[in-house]
Amino acid sequence: MKYKVVLTRSAVHDIKNLDSVAKKKIQKKILQYSQNPLGYAVKLHTFAIGTYRWRAGNYRIIFDIKGKTIAILRIRHRREVYK
Repeated sequence: MKYKVVLTRSAVHDIKNLDSVAKKKIQKKILQYSQNPLGYAVKLHTFAIGTYRWRAGNYRIIFDIKGKTIAILRIRHRREVYK
């Protein structure tokens, strides 16, 4: 099943603030996880920031799935993402 990945304005802003090593790691994980998004996802208890999350080292990728589209909402460090 092929999914389309869409980044929100907030996610693009989050990526711009990261160093190049973190950007490459997150890009690699997004490509890997988007092949089977729910296989790697953890469902969030509170849906205020999103429905699911992926882990990429110390970073968390918060996203929603609608049909065949993965909407990446936030990409933040694990200390900051749930605040």
